[in-house]
This record gives sequence, structure tokens and C-alpha cells, in this order.
Amino acid sequence: MSRNRDSLETVRAGVIGVGSMGRHHARVYSELPGVTLAGVSDVDEQQAAAVASEYNSRAMDVDALLDAVDVVSVAVPTAYHYDTVRRCLDNGVHVLVEKPFVEDRDRGRELARRATERDLVLQVGHIERFNPATRVLADIVPDLDVVAVNVERLGPPLERDNDDNVVMDLMVHDLDILLSLTDSDVRSLSALARDERHVTVQLQFDDESIAELTASRLTQQKVRRLSITALSCRVNVDFISQTVEIHRRSLPEYVESDGDIRYRHESVVERPMVENGEPLKHELTAFVDAVREGTEPVVTAHDAITVMEWVDEIESVALDTPQEVRPR
Repeated sequence: MSRNRDSLETVRAGVIGVGSMGRHHARVYSELPGVTLAGVSDVDEQQAAAVASEYNSRAMDVDALLDAVDVVSVAVPTAYHYDTVRRCLDNGVHVLVEKPFVEDRDRGRELARRATERDLVLQVGHIERFNPATRVLADIVPDLDVVAVNVERLGPPLERDNDDNVVMDLMVHDLDILLSLTDSDVRSLSALARDERHVTVQLQFDDESIAELTASRLTQQKVRRLSITALSCRVNVDFISQTVEIHRRSLPEYVESDGDIRYRHESVVERPMVENGEPLKHELTAFVDAVREGTEPVVTAHDAITVMEWVDEIESVALDTPQEVRPR
């Protein structure tokens, strides 16, 4: 059974896996009001000790950590997600697990059932859902007649080890955003890849809208952009700068300059207010709030499993060995 929510005036949080991402979870928990970072755990004991010392917490083994916390972030490699999350749930601890959720969808469904049976929150860390720009976008899209969506998530090769291809590592974020914004089912999918480091996908939905997503680890510019073409406007989102621009119908105008007549269009650009804030802080705040209030998390296990179904489909289309096409 879960910890008694009525006693969670101060939530005791822990982190399992304090590598490049997990240490940020530890930092944010240590900063959240009404939350105390009770402990961290990592197979690298020196790393755990260093992170614990930096954020005034304790390093401990997993069993001791689960006895000491109400909520935990799981930021271990994907291959260990299932065993670690199951262990947390069986100990009555609410879990936020980093994306991708699990390697096997059936195991993901099993974890979702376990969480439901134990009245525990199980949230998956699709962090871009908590980007302030994404929140503004979610308010705009329902009023649009969307024609097409274009998404780019590009960057240089990583300087750290990562066994996931770009579909699993990068494109998964944009699939999650795209599927959360539309009520229409995907009708068709096509995909092309340079290799596992550069993949482009095209989707067509039942409502006739289309989407193109590109993820790359081969570009020397870091890009995180989404654009929507609608009948009434174009919406540009930059996830890095956390900005949103809405370009309305341009105004035609003839301009005379030095006796020459020139024709130009002047765009009407709206810039909705986007609250500043760190997406991870929004994400962990939402997780803790769901635990306190007994509500469904923003990103459920079901959401993550649906995304993984499309990740698997894209990988099979784009990354499996294609048949050689010979010229006639």
C-alpha cells in the first residue's frame, strides 16, 4: 500500500541513479518547498556520496532509500527501469521514471497495473510536456485548423555514453508532444534514416493533417523547434528559448521609394506570454502535487506506452535493413 497522503505535509524524496540526469533531480528536490531530499542511491558509490554531499542529503543503498522516502525518481539506464520501478512500487513508493519508460510494453502495462492496485502515482519523465512553451502551445492548438506540423530536434554527438538511437533518445519527446496535442489517430507512417543518428518521419492523421519529425545527433547546431501551419496562422515554438510566435495573415502593401513601386507583405506577429521556468522543476512539482492530491499524473504510463508503440513502429520502418532497390 502507498504511504498515507494525509501525512505528506513534507514529502520525503529520493533519487535512484544520480548520473547526468539524476543529479538534476536531486538538485530540484532539494529546492522544492515542502519537499526534503531524504537520500540518493547509485551503483557508483562515490558518485552517490558526492551528489548527497552537494545537496545536503545521504547516500544509501536502494533498500534503505525506499524505507526512507515517499516518492522517488528513477534515472537508471533504460534496461534497469522495469526491475527498479517494480521494486519501488512493491515498497509502496510513488515513482517518477525517466523516459523511455521500459523496453517491453507488456512489462510497462504490468507496472501500470501494480501502481493502480497499490494506489500509487507512476509518472513518466517526458520533460518537454512541462516546458512553459509547450503549455502555451497546448492552449493554442484546440482553436486551430491544423494543416501540418514540423518538428526538429537536432544536435551534435553526445560526449557521454548512450545506447539509445535518436528515435528513442530524442524523437520520443516530440512524439509525446504531438500525440498529446491531437485527438486524431495516425493513418499512415513513413520514415527514412541516414543511420541511427539521423531519422526523419512523416505521419498523416485521420483528420488529414500531416506531421514531419526529424531527430539528429549529426548536426553542429542544437535545435529544438516546432512549427504549425494552420489555415489562419503559423505558430513557431522554440523549446530552448521557451518562446512562441503566432504569425497571422500578412497585410499586402504597395510602397513607393525613390519613384519605384515595391510590393511587400507585413506580417502580424503575436507573442503570447510564456512563463519562465525550468521544465524539470515544473515536472517534479507536478509529480509531488499528484502524490499529495491523489490525482492522475500529467504523463501517465499509458501515455508513455502509446509513444513507445510508435517508437517501435518508426524503428522498424526506418532502422531495419531496407531492401535494395536496383535500377531498371
